[in-house]
Amino acid sequence: MARSSSGIVAGLTVAAVAAVGFLAYQASANVPDNLGKPHTAKSPKATSKAPRDKKNPAALPADSGTGERVVYSVDDDRVWLVAATNKVQRSFKVTPSTVDPLPAAYKVTSRSNAITGSDGTPIEHVVRFAANDGVAIGFSAAVSGSTAKPDSAAKTGGIRESREDGDAMWAFATIGVKVVVIK
Repeated sequence: MARSSSGIVAGLTVAAVAAVGFLAYQASANVPDNLGKPHTAKSPKATSKAPRDKKNPAALPADSGTGERVVYSVDDDRVWLVAATNKVQRSFKVTPSTVDPLPAAYKVTSRSNAITGSDGTPIEHVVRFAANDGVAIGFSAAVSGSTAKPDSAAKTGGIRESREDGDAMWAFATIGVKVVVIK
C-alpha cells in the first residue's frame, strides 16, 4: 500500500507544479505593457522645474497635477500627500535614492509591508511606483528609523522617509494612486 500512496503523491505533485506553471504563464501573458512606466499623457512638464512659492518653500508646487496624488520633487527631496480636493494632507522631506525616477506621472504598482532593502537594510511600508535603469523605485522607511544617505556606488531605488512619514505614505498610497514626479 505504501508504494501506491507514494505514486499518488508524486502524481499530485506533478499536477500541482504543472498548474502553477500554467497560471504563472497566464499571469505573465496578461501583464499590461505600461505597468510601472510613466503615463506620458498626464505627465507634468518634464523639462523645467515646477514653479515654487518663494515665501513658502514647503508649499505644493504649481503644475504638479490635480486630484488625489503623491507629489515627489527630486530637486527638493520633498513629498506632498494631496487629497482629491487638491488640499495637502501632509508634506515631508525624504532622503533620495541613488537612482531617481524620471519626471512623469506614475501609479503605485506594488507594496510590501516589511522586507529587506537592496542595501541590506530592514525596511517597512514600501510603496513602489516606477523603474529606471533596471532599478525599482519606491518610498520606504528603515525599521531602525535611519534616513542615512545610500552608498553612492550602489544602484538603489529606495526613497527613505521617517517611520512616521512612512506610516502616512502607507495609509495614503494604495495600489493605483497617482504619483507625480517633478524636478
